[in-house]
Amino acid sequence: MSTKKLSINKACVFLGLTLLIALSVNIIIIYKLTSNISAVLCCLLFCVFVLACVIGFVALVRRKLTLFSDLFCRTLDDMLSGDIVPPEMVEEESLFYKITYRLGRLYEVMNENRRSIAKERADLQELISDISHQVKTPIANLKMINSTLMEQEVPPHKQKKFLLDSASQLDKLDFLIQAMIKTSRLETGVISPDKKKQPIYDTLASALGGILLNAEKKQIDVQVNCPEHLVVSHDRKWTSEALFNILDNAVKYTPEKGKISVSVECWELYLKISISDTGKGIPEKHHGTVFKRFYREDDVYDIEGIGIGLYLAREIVTMQGGYIKLTSSLNSGSCFMVFLPRD
Repeated sequence: MSTKKLSINKACVFLGLTLLIALSVNIIIIYKLTSNISAVLCCLLFCVFVLACVIGFVALVRRKLTLFSDLFCRTLDDMLSGDIVPPEMVEEESLFYKITYRLGRLYEVMNENRRSIAKERADLQELISDISHQVKTPIANLKMINSTLMEQEVPPHKQKKFLLDSASQLDKLDFLIQAMIKTSRLETGVISPDKKKQPIYDTLASALGGILLNAEKKQIDVQVNCPEHLVVSHDRKWTSEALFNILDNAVKYTPEKGKISVSVECWELYLKISISDTGKGIPEKHHGTVFKRFYREDDVYDIEGIGIGLYLAREIVTMQGGYIKLTSSLNSGSCFMVFLPRD
């Protein structure tokens, strides 16, 4: 008989029969050797006592195993339904302490997974809602333009204006998609920053190159103070993206003939990049919310943008071990300070 298929009840019966046969054989041998009834009786009583002790011990262990298996199954069922926490064992020397301890660990892992799944589901729902809200307006505008051009006679000069408006809406959709791709790659870990010791001057120059044309159109004076020798561990591509987003916001919200100042300082633990402007400023109550995805203040919806630049900038800097600090008040401009660790 295979031991894997041997049940506890059959094992107990088999053990009992084996002991009974062994004791019978032992009594017969003693009688044959001594022919003394008293010795045989004493041996018989001793054997009965030993057999009773063995039967009592086996019954106790079987009962303990049965009770534990019932408790184990109930606890697992309750844990799966999330109703209770597994019981704590006070006596660490208990036979079942290791199993109970691992049940507790399993319960913690299951709870953590539940929280993680719930958070991911909530984030996904929020993301879908945000994307739906952001693409609704450009798509509606494109449908209106397309319908007008198809159903009405439009003069050539108005056709050109409609086409320019259509291109603007397509650019907005393209920018949104590209920004969402970058964000999703960072958040899901598909792409992680590749930090290397390299000059921050070249990274900042790359970011500034993307905003100088728009700054010139608005006659904004851009002043930069960055020593060429400063070196910090960072990912040039993604850090340039983060700095560009902050600088791009500064250009958008700074009025014509305004001023943007960029300075870089080397601290003991961090490299500090300060980007200040002379724009409308941000009320203190909104300092935390400006970094949220798709957040835009009610009074700036006439300015081009979708409200994802600062969110993406913070994600990039945070993934490199740094942080962003904002100082601003209404009608006094804003200053975004990016801190990158020097290690």
